[in-house]
Amino acid sequence: MAATPEQPSPATPRRKAGRHRGEGQWAAGHFTPLNGNEQFKKDDDGLNVRTRIETIYSKRGFDSIDPNDLRGRMRWWGLYTQRKPGIDGGKTAILEPEELDDEYFMLRVRIDGGRLTTEQLRVIGEISQEFARGTADITDRQNVQYHWIRIEDVPEIWNRLEAVGLSTTEACGDTPRVILGSPVAGIAEDEIIDGTPAVDEIHRRIVGNPDFSNLPRKFKSAVSGSPLLDVAHEINDIAFVGVEHPEHGPGFDLWVGGGLSTNPKIGVRLGAWVPLDEVPDVYEGVISIFRDYGYRRLRTRARLKFLVADWGAEKFRRVLEEEYLERELVDGPAPAQPVQQWRDHVGVHRQQDGNFYVGFAPRVGRVDGATLTKIAELAQAHGSGRLRTTVEQKMIVLDVTEDQVDSLVSGLEALDLRVTPSPFRRGTMACTGIEFCKLAIVETKGRGSTLIDELERRMPEFDQPITININGCPNACARIQVADIGLKGQLVLDDEGRQVEGYQVHLGGALGLEAGFGRKVRGLKVTADALPDYVERVLTRFQAEREDGERFATWAARASEEALS
Repeated sequence: MAATPEQPSPATPRRKAGRHRGEGQWAAGHFTPLNGNEQFKKDDDGLNVRTRIETIYSKRGFDSIDPNDLRGRMRWWGLYTQRKPGIDGGKTAILEPEELDDEYFMLRVRIDGGRLTTEQLRVIGEISQEFARGTADITDRQNVQYHWIRIEDVPEIWNRLEAVGLSTTEACGDTPRVILGSPVAGIAEDEIIDGTPAVDEIHRRIVGNPDFSNLPRKFKSAVSGSPLLDVAHEINDIAFVGVEHPEHGPGFDLWVGGGLSTNPKIGVRLGAWVPLDEVPDVYEGVISIFRDYGYRRLRTRARLKFLVADWGAEKFRRVLEEEYLERELVDGPAPAQPVQQWRDHVGVHRQQDGNFYVGFAPRVGRVDGATLTKIAELAQAHGSGRLRTTVEQKMIVLDVTEDQVDSLVSGLEALDLRVTPSPFRRGTMACTGIEFCKLAIVETKGRGSTLIDELERRMPEFDQPITININGCPNACARIQVADIGLKGQLVLDDEGRQVEGYQVHLGGALGLEAGFGRKVRGLKVTADALPDYVERVLTRFQAEREDGERFATWAARASEEALS
């Protein structure tokens, strides 16, 4: 356990004795649960619910599940209840959880580093077809999500996943979530350093470890040695970004405290260079700070970003070095800005060994089990049996010899998986939306797919990089604040005064290239039906007004409100 935080200075006003319970920080001696989530975590570790699922719930059915397991601890094994069909977005915030719960689950398969074999992907596809009504969405955190899962089938699904080296352990909940990794780690020609060994060692030490299974909130992490900055490091709780130190060689720049949701913050650099073999130690130190010093009183302030914002980078680094690592870190340089906006690895690219990797774009991450099994077959026939998922809801086939590239591309295109997609197919992402998510207010996946079709039809000559991120609620699972065009789902009024599905618009956000959040034009909202017209209008103005080489985000920052409306 870490030492007690610094005591307030004499000038700091003191609260009345007995009234203030602190922020629930364990390191300050505040172990009494201050909300229901902290209470059920104290009552029983979320990792322990697996035994009850296997021995009780899967045998007695949905109605036998304890509420604290159903809406709490089952997340530690990747399970969320999904939204009951037929409940419109206007009722999302007013119904009780049990009124929103369907008797089916979303199940998230964690894919650390985005690494898959063809055998693993085939099993994922088979499970989808047999147990999930064909559903299998690729997420923007390199995972795969099923829907329509029955509790009776969960043990068998686990058996099949674990037989090929996959799991759902801590895919959700107040836990160390999937470790993002560069999808071209170890193969890209321009790679600074391969972070794969660090991803593996972090997973071995941390995932499923009771020492780290009760965090204040979720803990998101990323490791990448790619100069493309391809893991959205700026919005993770901890990220290791490949850099070349002038004296020590290749290693990683350390970032902490990023995150989006309703209070977005870009992560901050600690100014520290970390060699590959020390990455797991530093990761363990940072997650331990979060566990011990993280705020547990209010869920809305329990992410690491709030602690980092209060402490600042200097204090955070000092506590990490003095209390957890017991040594100083080496100062190091910041990562260079990437030379291109697209970071998804879509297209045909040469590997270090002379072979090629082929990245392709499904529609807004939506695939199905049958398609995944066909992708596995294509990858097996044309590559070495290795695939990757990306943080942009894309996939990659690795190790394709030059004489096999054209055949693979043809096979993927026949499945409507574009290797040379339009900017709209390539740049549009969507969260789960109201179809399955209990937090959502509007539909997203279908809306995104329709938008792609409309823009391709209306603007076939548009060739600029553009990101359009569609989210069903304010929680930003689809990263709306850092998109060129971010769409936050909400109910809006149409021209006739009726309440309909629509979006608040964020414009000009970015990651990698001058990372920052998009601007909101006062009162700028668009109905779902009017969305294609709006996006066409604003992109047409961008084309007319942009300067040579100007990106959409740069234009949006300087454009008039009239041009953006």
